[in-house]
Amino acid sequence: MALPLSYNVRSVFIRWRATLATILGVALVVAVYVLVQSLAVGLEKASGNTGDARNLMIVRRGSVAESSSMISREQFNIIQYRPQIARSGENGQPLISSDTLVVINLPRGNGATGEANVTLRGVSQNGFALRSQVSLVAGRWFVPGKREVVVSKRLAARFANMKIGERFKIGARELTVVGWLDGQNSAFDSECWMDANEARSLFNRESYSSLLVRPLDDAAGGQLIDELEKDKRLTVRVLRETDYYKEQTKTAMPIRFIGDFLATTMSIGAIFAAMNTMYASVGARTREIGTLRVLGFRRRAVLIGFLIEGAFLAMIGGALGCILSLPMNGVSTATISFETFSESVFQFRITPWLAMKGMIFSVIVGVVGSLFPALRASRLPVISALKSI
Repeated sequence: MALPLSYNVRSVFIRWRATLATILGVALVVAVYVLVQSLAVGLEKASGNTGDARNLMIVRRGSVAESSSMISREQFNIIQYRPQIARSGENGQPLISSDTLVVINLPRGNGATGEANVTLRGVSQNGFALRSQVSLVAGRWFVPGKREVVVSKRLAARFANMKIGERFKIGARELTVVGWLDGQNSAFDSECWMDANEARSLFNRESYSSLLVRPLDDAAGGQLIDELEKDKRLTVRVLRETDYYKEQTKTAMPIRFIGDFLATTMSIGAIFAAMNTMYASVGARTREIGTLRVLGFRRRAVLIGFLIEGAFLAMIGGALGCILSLPMNGVSTATISFETFSESVFQFRITPWLAMKGMIFSVIVGVVGSLFPALRASRLPVISALKSI
């Protein structure tokens, strides 16, 4: 005979003072777990939301990121007039952008002290057409040759001297901010843009970092990938732009590890709190347990009933923890990218699946914490239980 669920549910609420500390402990553990994991989810979504599936990214063979890639001007000249590349405008210019990626060091703003690295991307004129998810939200686009730069509006909120019309120094050189861009929660929200050739000149770069091209169609794209990767003069790697950015999620891995480590460490305390509460509950309900046994409930039923009670108690804490973490959803933050070692801007992302993982985690804590007290309750001798005061 199984114990009615209502008995265990009512027991939690009747002894609410004894269980409140456990609920709060589980809630804090789940809130920390969900928030740290939401950082990793936000980073992955920022990378996964970047790029256009129609575009191809060309980097040096063997490089894992643009920051470590070099494409020479000779290689660019060999590639840009391939017949598989789409063309635009009245002059029929090939849709290809030669990009230069540079990491610069800038002072933080809003009263924060210290400095941080920022990604500066040099783009050619076609770079705007190839990246439709990037839009200008204030000011104007830069004019080549005038040392002008357009910065992400999210970076502008985090660093000094990034308001429109202001200037910031890079060594002995000054760049003027003429506009703000919005990358629609993509990796471009962590970048500043200027003219590619001007960036190469300012930073004494002989080569570009990468090329971005748009083929005529999927068939032309497949043919272009095959030809470029087989051309021994080029030694390049070609992949879809969206696939390239999906690979750039290594920064999320340490955050996930930290989240799992913190959750595991804190869950030990939550398990002991649940165990203490359930032991106290068993001690206070010795006569109840004896009465249940006399009424015909088996030891197995008592064991399962107390496990359900512990799981329900932890589930309440898990739900509270998820609610406590919700106000952080969508809040912008930043960390260091392990690919470029520069500031990577993203948002906390608390997804339904992440909340569900938090709830599952809380139930596991509750079951583990109530296991030994439940075993003790199920093994109480009936006569001793009925005689207890």
